Amino acid sequence: MPPVQVIVGSNSSANLVEFFSSIQGEGLLIGKRQAFLRFSGCNLECSYCDTMHESPEFCAIEMNPGSRDFAKVSNPVFLDSILDRLSVWKKQWPLLHHSLSITGGEPLLHAPVLQNWLPTLRSILPIFLETNGLLTKQLCDIINHVDMISMDIKIPSTSGHSDLWKLHTEFLRTAISKHCYVKIVVGIETTKDEIIKASRLIAEIKHDTPLIIQPVTIQLMHPEIGAHLLLLQQTASMFLEDVRVIPQTHSVLRVL
Repeated sequence: MPPVQVIVGSNSSANLVEFFSSIQGEGLLIGKRQAFLRFSGCNLECSYCDTMHESPEFCAIEMNPGSRDFAKVSNPVFLDSILDRLSVWKKQWPLLHHSLSITGGEPLLHAPVLQNWLPTLRSILPIFLETNGLLTKQLCDIINHVDMISMDIKIPSTSGHSDLWKLHTEFLRTAISKHCYVKIVVGIETTKDEIIKASRLIAEIKHDTPLIIQPVTIQLMHPEIGAHLLLLQQTASMFLEDVRVIPQTHSVLRVL
C-alpha cells in the first residue's frame, strides 16, 4: 500500500473531480437518487478500479440534476461553488435526493477539508461516506458529521493488496458508531478462505452489519460466476445474518 498522504491545503478549497446527480448503483442504497461529490486522489491502486484518481485541472459541476450539462470550474474548488448548486437543487427538487455521497478516490485523504465542509453540506442533505476503510484517524476527525458509511474490505484476489486486515478491523470498530455496511468486490478467483476471514472480522465487531458481495463488473458474463457468488454468499452467511449479492447497476442503466 502506498504511504498515506493526507491532503491538507486550504480548508476552504479542494481538488475535486466532479459534482453531479445520479442513481446510486451499489450497496444498500442501490436505486436511490443521490448528489455525488467526488474527490481526487487515492491511497490504493486496486486492480479492478475504473476511477480516475489524479487531480484534474478542472472539476465538472452539473448545472441541473441529471441534465449532463456540466460547467468546468478550475481546481481547487471552493465550498461556495458546491454549496450554491446543492442549495438550488434542494430548493427546486426538495424530495429528489436521498443524501450527498462523499466519494473518490479516497475522500478521507481530504479530511481537513471535510471537517470544514461537511457541517454546512449536512444542513442541506444527509452525508453518505464511501471509503476504502483504511484511514481510521481521518474518519475519527469527521465522523460526527457523517450519517452513513459504505466501507470496503479489500481482499487480495481482486484488489491486488494484502495485509490490510488489521487496518480494516480498526476502521470498522470506529465506523459502526454510524449506520454502516461493508462491501467486498469479488471475482471468480476469490476464495472461500478470503470470505471467511472477512466475515469473521465483521462478525467479531458487529454481527448484524450488512455485507454486500459485489462481483467485478467485467466478470458478470463468466459462465461460472453465478454459482460462485452463491457459494461465497453461503460461506459468509455462516457468520453474518445479512449478506447480499448486488452487482454494479449504474453501468447497465448508462448513468454516471
